[in-house]
Amino acid sequence: MALLEVEGLVKHFVAERSLFGRALAHVKAVDGVSFSLDTGKTLALVGESGCGKSTVSRLVLRLIEPDAGAVRFDGRDLLSLDANGLRSFRREAQIIFQDPYASLNPRMTVGQILTEPLALHDLVPAPRRSERVSELLRLVGLEPRLARRYPHEFSGGQRQRIAIARALAVEPKLIICDEPVSALDVSIRSQILNLLSELQDRLGLAYIFVSHDLAVVKHIADYVAVMNLGQIVETAEADTLFAAPRHPYSRALLSAIPVPKPRAKSSRIVLQGEIPSAINPPPGCRFHTRCPYVVDRCRSEMPWLVADGIGHATACHRTPELPSSEAIVPMDGGFSPVLEKLVAAFSGGPEAARGGGVRSLGAAPTTP
Repeated sequence: MALLEVEGLVKHFVAERSLFGRALAHVKAVDGVSFSLDTGKTLALVGESGCGKSTVSRLVLRLIEPDAGAVRFDGRDLLSLDANGLRSFRREAQIIFQDPYASLNPRMTVGQILTEPLALHDLVPAPRRSERVSELLRLVGLEPRLARRYPHEFSGGQRQRIAIARALAVEPKLIICDEPVSALDVSIRSQILNLLSELQDRLGLAYIFVSHDLAVVKHIADYVAVMNLGQIVETAEADTLFAAPRHPYSRALLSAIPVPKPRAKSSRIVLQGEIPSAINPPPGCRFHTRCPYVVDRCRSEMPWLVADGIGHATACHRTPELPSSEAIVPMDGGFSPVLEKLVAAFSGGPEAARGGGVRSLGAAPTTP
């Protein structure tokens, strides 16, 4: 049985009201989203800004109440839980927010931030909480002595490590990562991604990874669901989708991934036209206004998400007719030899690469 099952999730936000408070227009942020996630796996939700990725993640945790659909976690119906049941569920599912500068309380020390969930869920006796805080800081590569500092005394990468430690404090089964590296410098992103991967291997965590950076998704995800205007248009194992995307929208997204190899052959797909409004999405396929393969059927009939024998599902009427996608994502997408040497030099050579990127920050430098 899957750890998380989502069926037909719907959320429409009121965009305009009349003078008497009657809803006149709705933003169809999420419109019939379904997926499942197994223990120890990572599902990436990808798509353009405004496609509904973050809304889905908040609906799963019931930070926002859905209008329709079903969410089951470990066999339990989350939408039927009362306040006590929801608090119990929140111990098993946590979220890491996008902005590490806004997600931490500036008036609390790191020790207080990490102690709060332990006290809220009564997980650790009061005399042992400082010891548990030290364990959490070590787990994410920070020195326990930093527990007395405030968030403003840390860098962005260190703050995100603190946010990860806070999520791990309650020993969850599921962590939702809402663009956890998009606000960080490129040099810090690999450290956080490697940390998340190592923690998943060590603790058996399941992740929902929300991102619009497909290069990051390729590094961390087991499965990928591509969203467009509140709907999933394609889902597959990550290796399968990156090697052979089927939906025209997925192909356009993947063709935009920059490849650090000048001689790598790729064909960029530039979509024409404006992105339709989520207040009044077009009839039929919601991508048909920008699709280079559109036919009359696409304009009137909505395609269903249909899976093949290997679990690769696509919502497109013309999937069997589309040309091959081999030239979209270069098969040889590695670094050039010169760039490989630079990456090795900045990462500390092969020893640093084998270290998984989890280092203890805040320790005093050693002398030879």
